[in-house]
Amino acid sequence: MTGKVIIIGGGVAGLQAAATLRELGLTPVIVEKTTHIGGKLNDWHKLFPSLTPAAEVLAELKGRLDGAEILTGTEAVEIAPGSVTLTDGRRMEADAVIVASGFEVFPAELKEEYGYGLYRNVYTTVDIERMFNEGRVRLRDGSAPRRIAFLHCVGSRDEKVDQCHCSRVCCITGVKQAMEMKALFPEAEVYNFYMDIRMFGPGYEEMYREAQERCNIHFIRGRISEAGETQDRRVQIKAEDTLIGRPLKMTVDMLVLIVGMKAGRSNEALARCPGISLRPSRFADPADSFCGNVCSGAPGIFYAGTVTAPKNVGESINEGAAAAVKAAEYIRSKG
Repeated sequence: MTGKVIIIGGGVAGLQAAATLRELGLTPVIVEKTTHIGGKLNDWHKLFPSLTPAAEVLAELKGRLDGAEILTGTEAVEIAPGSVTLTDGRRMEADAVIVASGFEVFPAELKEEYGYGLYRNVYTTVDIERMFNEGRVRLRDGSAPRRIAFLHCVGSRDEKVDQCHCSRVCCITGVKQAMEMKALFPEAEVYNFYMDIRMFGPGYEEMYREAQERCNIHFIRGRISEAGETQDRRVQIKAEDTLIGRPLKMTVDMLVLIVGMKAGRSNEALARCPGISLRPSRFADPADSFCGNVCSGAPGIFYAGTVTAPKNVGESINEGAAAAVKAAEYIRSKG
């Protein structure tokens, strides 16, 4: 036994797994398909519900990686107990493998009725996070929005696009961004159109209440059926307020689609490994949802983060640590 553990994915779960493995005296090797580590945390501005800057969390995680080997611009195309094959044909051997390959953002252009990529002032929550990071939130013509609508569950709980699962963090993301918009544009009207508000995490319900009571953000229970562009490049939306049972038509300056989490394409390669299976959502299916949630059905292969289901940043970091401990236990049992 060499004590080497290959970690597939350099996002928050993978970084925490590597740090924990180092603390346990093992040798982590991170395989990251992009040119830099940090995953999607590189793209986020502030994290709910504390509004902690994402850059601070990422810097802390990176600061724990002393001694870890990191291979960027490299993707794993085949996973087996004790080995990983990379895109360049190399076969790396290890005593254990932790899969922390994350998720993909649902491509909003698949929901053509909302006009993403067609209309100038339809954005996704990913676009808005980037604007926050750049310090410039503006419409395409450079002006400030006066009326903003957020639409929940785009690419979640939608059989038409084969995404029947709940992405869990979309509701709080919409609330957080609505509050940030209100802080930037105090005179603007901000609306959230939702199916159900699911505030499952600590501090989430309080943030939702604050959005309504302090920020005066409007929540309308009803899904937008379609969006169109007016002559002056504003966005006209049609919806139904299901609480009062009436149709609604509204013109907004900015429509923000709250996009969900989609299982990563790399999960298909993972599923070719004997003993590993995927859920109907195409997320990896752990050995046990309770006592073995970071264990796969294959010996020496473990899971961390959103490879198995939508999770928030804190949950993904915790699973990175848990997967590292399980990998260490497995290696030591083989002695």
